[in-house]
Amino acid sequence: MFVLFFVAPIVFALVQSMFATRNSGLGLGAPETVFVFVENYARAFDDPAFLASLGRLLVFSVIEVPLMVFTALSLALLIDSGRARAPRFFRVLYFAPYGVPGVIATLLWGFLYVPATSPVLQVLSSLGLDVDPLSSGNVLFAIANIALWGFAGYNMVILLAALDAIPSELYEAARMDGASAWSIMWNIKLPLVRPSIILVTVFTIIGTLQLFVEPLVLAPLTTAINSTFTPNMAAYNQAFAQGNPNLAAAMAVIVAVIGFVFSFGFLRLVNRKGNRAW
Repeated sequence: MFVLFFVAPIVFALVQSMFATRNSGLGLGAPETVFVFVENYARAFDDPAFLASLGRLLVFSVIEVPLMVFTALSLALLIDSGRARAPRFFRVLYFAPYGVPGVIATLLWGFLYVPATSPVLQVLSSLGLDVDPLSSGNVLFAIANIALWGFAGYNMVILLAALDAIPSELYEAARMDGASAWSIMWNIKLPLVRPSIILVTVFTIIGTLQLFVEPLVLAPLTTAINSTFTPNMAAYNQAFAQGNPNLAAAMAVIVAVIGFVFSFGFLRLVNRKGNRAW
């Protein structure tokens, strides 16, 4: 199953990215598939729209990754604190948005982002505050908000599981030594859930590089999102609108390599710092 549904598609994409379909002669003959090696990759990097989508995705990652990790960790620490009321209720409440499909969640938020259908924007407009979440300067933050709303609860559950696994004897010993709640959080909870924080961060990095559904659904609502807004949208456009699946495969491979480099680089960085601290 792993080879069939994971390894085989990757190999197929790599093979597809090294071929191109061309017409023979004057274009009157049947098209033929030729081996072009890295020509599709060169075409992808020569495409200004694709390069712009990569830059846009990098900016989105800088916004989304710290925001996601901080929000998920804050929610987990709040629920895990001894002062939290109805922790099971809030655990379900925060996790519930993850059960909403991405398309449906984006549609719901899309109604809140359009002034004609958003009661929030209408109230702000009546107060003299004209806000357009889908403008070119705000659309990345609007998409980041949708992703945060949908996945913060999922990451929170991972961190909560790590917090629940901490032996209660450590807390009791710290309190006997006079440690405050802040000191317990900083010196016991955070160091012990560090592997889970790293895991959540890697998941978020990979998730941001897969950005596709939210901008695709929001595209009809704004002119700030075009068919090449993200690398995945650019690959989708090449495959199904331009009829060039080979170039689309090359773009997909580039995104996959970037995701691997970022994730592996982050893991190497945090492991190196962890070893030095140890």
